[in-house]
Amino acid sequence: MDTLLYDLPALTIRQISVSEMDNNVYLLTAKASGEQVLIDAADDLPAIQQLLQDASADTAAPPRLVLIATTHQHWDHVRALKELADVTGAATAAGSDDADALPVRVDRRLGHGDTLAVAGFELTAIHLRGHTPGSVAYVYEDPRGLTHIFSGDSLFPGGVGNTQKDPERFNQLLDDVTERLFGTYPDAAVVHPGHGRGTTLGAERPHLEEWRARGW
Repeated sequence: MDTLLYDLPALTIRQISVSEMDNNVYLLTAKASGEQVLIDAADDLPAIQQLLQDASADTAAPPRLVLIATTHQHWDHVRALKELADVTGAATAAGSDDADALPVRVDRRLGHGDTLAVAGFELTAIHLRGHTPGSVAYVYEDPRGLTHIFSGDSLFPGGVGNTQKDPERFNQLLDDVTERLFGTYPDAAVVHPGHGRGTTLGAERPHLEEWRARGW
């Protein structure tokens, strides 16, 4: 199976789906340095290790997983986190308000707008409150191309993430997504969600008021 999603000037983006929950695991590899960031070690350590092996073809430098970034605390997104951190020695990052619920000690507790830098690229953490208190999206702004948003379970094709029919949580999440994603990044920005297929901000933008009206 070809795991390569994007071959960008500075890095590659690879993706696999794991578990009965169809969780997406994303791997970003800096071409020049070989440093890697994995987003959501959801499940299936052998599959993730194969993904890392696939990405060794993306760099002339020795590939090295330096950071595991988690979008949110839910169990289906963290089942392989401790194992992967243990076998690779990679640092961990997550939103501050979800960090204590993760099965590892979190090295970088992230607030809105914080950045994660490795040799070759940088990600910005966007705090999106509602699906969980500390959910974050990770954004890579390619200086010569598209913006890539790794949205976890906060934004999908067709709507925002599940807020358990809680109007306060739903409105908070939709407000954050509207302001911090749709109000900040261009329509061409690619959204890579925590489950299922991707989309773009432009494809979803016309439906924001429809989502608010239906309440989910």
